[in-house]
Amino acid sequence: MNATTQKFNPERLMIIIQAPLVSEKSTYVAEKHEQIIFRVAPDATKPEIKAAVELLFKVQVQSVQVLNTSGKTKRKGRSVGTRGGYKKAYICLAPGQQIDFTAGQ
Repeated sequence: MNATTQKFNPERLMIIIQAPLVSEKSTYVAEKHEQIIFRVAPDATKPEIKAAVELLFKVQVQSVQVLNTSGKTKRKGRSVGTRGGYKKAYICLAPGQQIDFTAGQ
């Protein structure tokens, strides 16, 4: 554990990263800007996200950008509802670092 991950509760760090987002846009961002996109807990902060990625994947994180996405409005007949929104994080890794999701652990 490095100095960044020692500041936070390890159990909390394990539940911050929910899932990687895989889409056309995320693969484009990964190739062009060398960033990885994760869906994260709605109350997560940038330092917590950085510490969680460094703990889980054993890589050095250069920067974290966070985006709150609002839920889409959907309708079925006369009733109108809203899907839940979520928070996603764009993780920029240090040069020479990479996360391989295809390798088994």
